Amino acid sequence: MRFRPGPKTCVWESLGGPQAPKTKRMTGCRVARLVGVIALAAVASSCLPVGSASTDTHASSATGNGLSGDSSPASSIVAAAAIRGASSASGAEVASVRFDLNDNRVALSDFDFEPAATAGQAATPTPLATPERVWLVANDEQAATLAAHGHQIGNTVIVASGDLRGLPSQTMKKILDASEVELDPGLSDDALWQLEVIRQGHQIPGGGLLMFDSEIERRMVAIYGHPSTSGLGVLGEQGPQEGAERLRSIAQGYDADGAVILPTFEIIATVASAGPGSDGDYSAMTARDVIRPWIETAAANDMYVVLDLQSGRSDFLSQAKVYEEFLLLPHVGLALDPEWRLKPHEVHLQQIGTVDAAEINQVAEWLAGLVREHALPQKLLIVHQFRYSMITNREAIETPPELAVLIHMDGQGSIQAKYNTWNALTTMADADQFHWGWKNFYDEDSPMATPEQVLELSPNTVFVSFQ
Repeated sequence: MRFRPGPKTCVWESLGGPQAPKTKRMTGCRVARLVGVIALAAVASSCLPVGSASTDTHASSATGNGLSGDSSPASSIVAAAAIRGASSASGAEVASVRFDLNDNRVALSDFDFEPAATAGQAATPTPLATPERVWLVANDEQAATLAAHGHQIGNTVIVASGDLRGLPSQTMKKILDASEVELDPGLSDDALWQLEVIRQGHQIPGGGLLMFDSEIERRMVAIYGHPSTSGLGVLGEQGPQEGAERLRSIAQGYDADGAVILPTFEIIATVASAGPGSDGDYSAMTARDVIRPWIETAAANDMYVVLDLQSGRSDFLSQAKVYEEFLLLPHVGLALDPEWRLKPHEVHLQQIGTVDAAEINQVAEWLAGLVREHALPQKLLIVHQFRYSMITNREAIETPPELAVLIHMDGQGSIQAKYNTWNALTTMADADQFHWGWKNFYDEDSPMATPEQVLELSPNTVFVSFQ
């Protein structure tokens, strides 16, 4: 894993079996950008950690960024005496955050900071201030236990359930501004790498760390094709900067429901070919230098890029790895096109290709690993489909939190025929586990769907492309 020079990020674990005291030991430290990320011991009046904290529980002084960590035991772990009776002391800031990724909206009871009232005195709001430390805890009970002590030493307690990358932007700013962030081990196993994503600060164009499940109601509108020819789609009809400008007019009307439009280039990176080629895979690789200007233009214009693979007899993962340098960028995602995935001895245009969920999962696992290792925002993974047979065992496709997995209905024809295909694919038992996209064809659709017709589709269409 690549990190910027800086202090240590320490991971803690419980010793012993289920009945053992909750003593902690450090199992590994890595050089990281964080000033200090420490697992906060699970504390409650009825279950307190055994032993006291020592100075090695905190990050050593930073030499690369001018920051240093306070190694005092009091700030490392909350002592029993400081916790008991916390509810009667002055309260700390407690940001109670609730969000449901399945609902595509962030529901918050956030920033209602009410310190606990002392006897005979009404609670009054505590002025917001940048804390030196933030405690991220899993539930309200832990927050209530820690609130008083946190207030005394200038800490903020944030209750977060679910994906940390879905925290409201104001709450993320508190985390970014803090010199130290301490994690309750009761949070999910994904909390540590998600926190690293927050601290790295790389965002999806237009803001946020999640493609669709955030406070930003995002819809991507894309032009599709190959940079070198207009015969494979509208993208190749002009250069990168002209394409960016053209997208502004193409996207008109797709924000009528309040969505924030993210203009997108969907680039065919590997092209299905009529002949086997020198390697016999019936797929032509596009040189990275041909794609790079489009990547750079997208970055300069706050746009996204999707690299589309038509792999022929090759496998999707082998081709995806060729473009790893681009997929390490926060504004680049990946698309798999099963229509052009051949079995041995098959050739293009004699049958519709197909891919099994197992091969898609190989790509998803590798791509998710890049996101974790390099602390990237969530990355888009598209799988094209317009026939059942194009994806076998679709229900087994994995949707790891590092990725937003989207099924792109890219069939062509009359509007009614496309509606029928859409309804067939989106009413399958597994449909709820995916995001959904729609494709418009300028020449083949009769007529091409209007923005109003696309926005009326259910489930909500978050990706619309034009070919």
